[in-house]
Amino acid sequence: MKKTTRTTTSETLFSERRKDFPSLSRTHNGLPLAYLDGPGGTQIPRYVIEAMVHYYSNCNANSHGFFVTTQESDCVIEEARKAMATFLGAEGPHTISFGANMTTLNFSLSHALESTLQPGDEVLITQLDHEANRGPWLRLRSKGVLVREIALRKDGTLDYDDFRSKTNERTRLTALGFSSNALGTVNDIALARELTYRAGSLLLVDAVHGAPHFPLDVRALGLDFLLCSAYKFYGPHVGILYAREGLLERLNPDRLRTQDQRAPFRIETGTLNHAAIAGVKAAVEYIASFGDGADLREKITSAMNRIGEAEHVLAKELYEGLRNIPGVTVHGPSFTVPDRAPTVSFTLEGHRPPEICSFLNERAICAWDGDFYAIRPVEILGLLEQGGLVRLGLSLYNTRDEVQRALDAVRELAETAKKRKK
Repeated sequence: MKKTTRTTTSETLFSERRKDFPSLSRTHNGLPLAYLDGPGGTQIPRYVIEAMVHYYSNCNANSHGFFVTTQESDCVIEEARKAMATFLGAEGPHTISFGANMTTLNFSLSHALESTLQPGDEVLITQLDHEANRGPWLRLRSKGVLVREIALRKDGTLDYDDFRSKTNERTRLTALGFSSNALGTVNDIALARELTYRAGSLLLVDAVHGAPHFPLDVRALGLDFLLCSAYKFYGPHVGILYAREGLLERLNPDRLRTQDQRAPFRIETGTLNHAAIAGVKAAVEYIASFGDGADLREKITSAMNRIGEAEHVLAKELYEGLRNIPGVTVHGPSFTVPDRAPTVSFTLEGHRPPEICSFLNERAICAWDGDFYAIRPVEILGLLEQGGLVRLGLSLYNTRDEVQRALDAVRELAETAKKRKK
């Protein structure tokens, strides 16, 4: 009974905040559009949009000058670094770098680390990860670096025995995701840190799919690097890199000689997207508005726990509902595990993913099909040639009604397939 009360309270809280998102008022085919495409990018609240408009309307100028609008731009960027440092539990703004996106930052990081590696050194990646945390490291094979994969099991989780066996004194970097954008798997970051400590290697975590759903604390996790993207947590398209204090200065990233050589600027190339960075700060503040606490960090942690709880309840209903539809196979861990991202992927016998998503679109439900740039796990699961997966993801603004609409639509399509067989 207690659980039901808490869930109802969460539903009321998030339902009331749907009005914060202008796009949620849109209709398609006479129906309210259900954005179950959050893993590919969330909708943006008015508060974030207004922060970006305010920047363009008041202080649109380049940085590092001696007049009022350029100084205001400097302040906007510094305040955004502070907000992201608080969001991630980092040492301070000097550990936060911005870029065009996570992929670009990770390629820059791999180039920077390249000069520290020798032929025969080893880098560990996983078969579960988004290609943005594989491709930048796979390129090091051409430099004589041995890049090894941690195996993916059929249940959508990493093989931690394989992880242990492949971590050794030659391992220089381990790169893995916080959670899978394809299967919803949450990885054991504490174990990864333990293994990398023993090997004396660096640990890089791709939290693009973790940051929208879980409170993060880079110092408690003992991370050397963390990457995420603001457009996955209600902000604009900006990539974010956390580099442990003092680490970035030891690397040699590609940069111009005119660039500030200190961290966090050292890895940032060219002029940043200042208006979008203003939106990053606003996104952090918006998330914090769902929490309680004496300071911003406490509010963020409280908010993320509330958001995660509400998303988990709906995602579990979606998962269980899909499993009960004849012909549907749900891929990835069940919701009995301690941690699970609110992302549910499935296949339906007799229908390819693009066909399913087109059917859902006609019923005003946004859903993704394919591999979602997580091509390796889709390949390992033997689903690539079949068109990959259909992915539905929950965000803070989604409702039980939208989940039910999605289930009803999939059930309708499954019934069609059943009639075809007859």
